[in-house]
Amino acid sequence: MIGKLHFRQLAFFTLLAAGLLFQNSVKAAGYNRLDRNAFAALRNLYSTTPAARILRKQAVAILVFPRVVKAGFIVGAQTGKGVLIKRGRVVGHYNIAAASYGLQAGLQAFGYAMFFMSPNALAYLDKSGGFEVGTGPSLVLVDRGVAKSLTTTTLGKDVYAFIFSQKGLMGGIGLQGSKITRVGP
Repeated sequence: MIGKLHFRQLAFFTLLAAGLLFQNSVKAAGYNRLDRNAFAALRNLYSTTPAARILRKQAVAILVFPRVVKAGFIVGAQTGKGVLIKRGRVVGHYNIAAASYGLQAGLQAFGYAMFFMSPNALAYLDKSGGFEVGTGPSLVLVDRGVAKSLTTTTLGKDVYAFIFSQKGLMGGIGLQGSKITRVGP
C-alpha cells in the first residue's frame, strides 16, 4: 500500500513537472515568433518612414506591436502582443488592450511602435503597473505632418508613436485609453 502511494505521488509530480516544462517551452516558442515578427515590423517601418529611422538612433527603447487587431460595431475592442527592444535586444513582452464605445464599425489590423526617448519615460512603463496611452509621459502620435518637421534637433517629447501597416476598414484609430501591461521576460 505504501509503495503504491509513493508511486502515485511520484507519477503525479512527474506529470505535473512535465506539463509545466511543456507549457514553458510553448510560451518560449510563442515569444520567439513574436520577437521575429516585431523585428520584421520595425524593418518595414524603417524602410517606409524616415522619421522612425531618426528616432531609432536617439531612443532609449522601442516597444513594437507588430499586429494590433481592432474590431467593433458601436462597442469596440483592440488587442495585440508586443516586444520591448533595448539596444537591439528583446528585454520584455507586453499586451495592449482597449475598449471603446461610439459610432464605429469594422475590423482593422495595424502595427504600432512607441519610441521611448528618455529613461524616465521607459521607467514609467513598468512602474505604472500598466501604461495607459494618454496619461503619463508626453506622447506624440507621428503622422505625416509631424514626420516632415522631425529632426534630431526638434526632438522634445518623451514618447513618439507610429501606426503602420494598416489593413482592413475601421472608422478611425484612437489609442487614447489603451492599456499596456508587461506579460513576460
